[in-house]
Amino acid sequence: MPTAAQQDQWRLLDVQGHDTRLAQLAHRRRTLPELAEIERLTMRRRVVADEIVAARTLTSDLRRELTKAEADVEQVRSRVARNNARLQAGQGTAKDMQAMQHELGSLGERQSVLEDAELEVMERLETADARVSELEGQAGELDGELATLGKRRDEAFAAIDGEAATERNARADAAAGIPGDLLSLYEKIRDAQGGVGAARLYQHRCEGCRLELTPTELARMKAAGDDAVLRCEECARILVRTPDSGL
Repeated sequence: MPTAAQQDQWRLLDVQGHDTRLAQLAHRRRTLPELAEIERLTMRRRVVADEIVAARTLTSDLRRELTKAEADVEQVRSRVARNNARLQAGQGTAKDMQAMQHELGSLGERQSVLEDAELEVMERLETADARVSELEGQAGELDGELATLGKRRDEAFAAIDGEAATERNARADAAAGIPGDLLSLYEKIRDAQGGVGAARLYQHRCEGCRLELTPTELARMKAAGDDAVLRCEECARILVRTPDSGL
């Protein structure tokens, strides 16, 4: 059975207290509400960014379509104007005049169809432009929220890191002078037992696993020397006796 001065064992409880606090701070750092919200908003921002690309692509396509529609309409209008000018000037034979009159009727129908198509493209483009503006507004709002959350996260990180630095310094002070073999045993058990390597024996109960010791175990511990390093039979943690252990 390993041995260590009673005072060193009590100091081990101080070390455990600091390690527990450091673990709590690390958990708090990992689970800040801001982190989950930042992740959620970042995913939404990516979706909006993709939607903006798609919406801008659509507006670009519609602008090209509108340019073509406008050119088609302008081409027909130019031909109508040319034919009207020739008719007014009386250029050509009677047969030519009749053919131009017939063509003007066809061109008028064609112009009406093309102008309707042009108007439809303009309306679709107006809707697409409005969608781009809406999405860009959403992106701006999300960027603002993310910036605010990032600032709050960084402030929380700084506060937690400051507490952790204080705890690490206090732990180093508490661990100074504890025999190396006892500290090594503690660290080994702590790694294997979820962060708790040493626990107080309080009123017949191990504060590591929260189980009450049997009368046989209590008798064994009572009989052990003050410098004996005892272990809980249930959880294998170092069990430190104090005046309120109930022995």
